[in-house]
Amino acid sequence: MANQQTALDTVFHALADPTRRAVVSRLLKGAAPVKRLSEPFEMGLPAFMKHLSVLEASGLIRTEKQGRVRTCRVDAARLAAAEGWLAEQRAIWQGRADRLAAFVESQNPSEEKS
Repeated sequence: MANQQTALDTVFHALADPTRRAVVSRLLKGAAPVKRLSEPFEMGLPAFMKHLSVLEASGLIRTEKQGRVRTCRVDAARLAAAEGWLAEQRAIWQGRADRLAAFVESQNPSEEKS
């Protein structure tokens, strides 16, 4: 369980940055070379590569090099793990909200119509 928690920590750390979230969103549409991924961002390639390193270390993306071109792909399994954790949290909080609503309704009986 501790390993799974550490993996989630690295995923959420990677997704905490808007540049990295944009990269993941773009990669959900399909694989892309680093040069094309970096074009929309106003930063140098070395700074952009640091973002890719964080994403790769978290397991959210994988890269492969063919010749001089490095291509990135999203790892859907790692994203699914984060989505699963979020779904669990949503279910817990939805249950709590439902219980609170039921309690509030039980404390405020509806008025009788005249």
